[in-house]
Amino acid sequence: MPTATAAIAATPATDSATDAAAPSVVPRPTDWTALDGSTRLTERTRVLIDPRAESTTALPSGRSEFPGPARQSVRKLAAQLRTEIKQVTGITPRIARITRTTGRPSDGDITLALTAKGALGAEGYTFDSAGPIRIEAASTHGLFYGTRTLLQLLRATADDHRAVPRARSTDRPAQAIRMVHLDAGRKYWKIPYLENLIRRMGDQKLNTLFLHLSESEGFRLDSPKFPGLADPDHSYSRADIERLKAFAARHHVQLMPGLELPGHATVISEAFGIGFGSGAGACTGAHTHSHLTPDWIIDMTSDKAIAKSKEIFDEFAGWFDAPLFSIGAEEVPGQLAECPRVTDHLASAPDVSTLGDLLNRYINTLDDVVASHGKRTAVYNGSEHLTAPQQKVHDPVVFLTWEGTGAEPEIPGHDEIAIGPFYDTPNNYHHLYPDEPWMYDSWAPNTDPDMLGSGVTNWADYNFWADDGYFEQSMAGARAILADRTWNRTTTPDALADFRARAARIGDPPGTTPAPVPPRVEGRPSHHWTFDDASYPSGWTYAGSPGNTIFAEDVAGSLPGTSYIINNPTPVEGVRGQAWRFDSDRDGVGFGGLDVAEPWTASVRVRPTARTADQVLLSSRAGALKLMQHGTGKVGFTRYGAADFSFDHTLPLDRWTRLTWVTTPGHTTLYADGQRVGSVAASVPLPLRSIGTEKASLRGDLDELTTWDEALSAEEVARLR
Repeated sequence: MPTATAAIAATPATDSATDAAAPSVVPRPTDWTALDGSTRLTERTRVLIDPRAESTTALPSGRSEFPGPARQSVRKLAAQLRTEIKQVTGITPRIARITRTTGRPSDGDITLALTAKGALGAEGYTFDSAGPIRIEAASTHGLFYGTRTLLQLLRATADDHRAVPRARSTDRPAQAIRMVHLDAGRKYWKIPYLENLIRRMGDQKLNTLFLHLSESEGFRLDSPKFPGLADPDHSYSRADIERLKAFAARHHVQLMPGLELPGHATVISEAFGIGFGSGAGACTGAHTHSHLTPDWIIDMTSDKAIAKSKEIFDEFAGWFDAPLFSIGAEEVPGQLAECPRVTDHLASAPDVSTLGDLLNRYINTLDDVVASHGKRTAVYNGSEHLTAPQQKVHDPVVFLTWEGTGAEPEIPGHDEIAIGPFYDTPNNYHHLYPDEPWMYDSWAPNTDPDMLGSGVTNWADYNFWADDGYFEQSMAGARAILADRTWNRTTTPDALADFRARAARIGDPPGTTPAPVPPRVEGRPSHHWTFDDASYPSGWTYAGSPGNTIFAEDVAGSLPGTSYIINNPTPVEGVRGQAWRFDSDRDGVGFGGLDVAEPWTASVRVRPTARTADQVLLSSRAGALKLMQHGTGKVGFTRYGAADFSFDHTLPLDRWTRLTWVTTPGHTTLYADGQRVGSVAASVPLPLRSIGTEKASLRGDLDELTTWDEALSAEEVARLR
């Protein structure tokens, strides 16, 4: 087993018997003794620091490989805390060095001190608010987390947020790596969202933001060394990364990068001509996953491809300072072993005899590059399933295990981070959401020495251009639960509803900027999908051939979509230009839009070719517009978990009909070919997640889908063409 890890495995702890309920802190402290009364901050409150340690980040006992070094000094943390206290309470504390003239701390003062006492490790801290507030730790990681406890307690109090419940706590995490993973290859995340995410992560004591920065569809690091590899408008420059690193360091979050090779690499292989589909004797579609091209995989037999892979990692490993760098290395298709280029190479190379050997040799080659930058390599698991008699993955390589429950280490001989149970892939093909009740009520994070931690994992398949907030709404709850359980793995003291209420009471940390609210569009359509032929915008490429996925351009707004890569609609002649034909429940289109509150209008041309029990036009987790309502077969809409609604209209088969829903709060009217069909005394927000669902897509042709952020009049509906 690798021995470099110096992570703390907290000893099991139980909440103090004096605490009748969990304190208003997320994550829940591992040891908490509630006392009577409270300590109040006042205009005389000071933040006191030891002048001998004000420039220090950690004592020797507070340093460890994971989460990596603290980069914020005690003095800078004190200055940050002063600003945050002002934002929460309106009080601006004075920062003072502890000297003979300072005097003893007074009630309401806050002392930040580094200490070698106790087994606090890199992130543990003690918190004492029985009188003057005192926070001690062996590093500023721990001091920062103690100040998060303080700020959360202040935010959770009523009125002026100046009272801190009296308590004593010794608090330290169960797992060393507490991670949030973002698919930043398929989707470009705006920096303001990333900064808000980092604030929230630091507030909840999550310490690793894993940016998965390349996928088949896009590469998100823009270096002058590789012109054309990344689109500057949809990628991060070195200056962007430096800004994010500095911001993350103030919130004690490590910015962990990841690039995906040798699979999931179409954008890289096409940029440099280094895929298995390039050159003489190229592999074919028979040698890769059926829906992809052989250029989806970097040619691991090619000296040119290996040299370029090393060059890429050598460049970007220097951009980051987190202790881990992911190289991906997952989902290499087994049938690649039958490609003549591979079989010839295996027959001639003395150090590889199987596809598993070839992949492991490639992993080890890139691991050497990563290690030369003082980091450890991480890979997604999967390579261990391939027979590899000659090449064993280097021992220090960390496996991100997406299989299993994370209850126990799965890859003998390697450290691991569990990500499998926590996938958030909110499209209607994969339809994966973290099981929050299981996470909170049943999951106990593993603390074996080779299980470094756990992470909530986001994937942006088929939602490449989705709103950042679309993903946030499905990640926020699971992220808070992960923070709570990976810090304090003891049995939860309450129900999930109580935890959610506690998290809501605490709210967002100071400095969080409100999510941008898309302005309502007036006087014109908000979205218009024509389904005419169009290509991906700049900054995205196709994982397979363009026919495997079809791009739905939004000619009125900024919410384009894409069909799914295995099942997809077929382009056919439409009312105007091209339409799309749907013939399977798995034929869908991903948008990733946020629902639009009433009033709204949605209009579409549709030609059904078959009747099924349930056909969905537009859907979200909250509701759906139905072409054929479950139980009636008529046009309608649904508020999931509440009710199905139907109009007295059944779509005719094999002819075009224009359907228009016009909705105001509590009222929906349906029109067919411009004529009013009827009204229902109910409404739902306009669902913009996707066309169809994984179990109830339409059967037939679709054209000219248009939405408005207003309720059109009957006259305006009649004029639609």
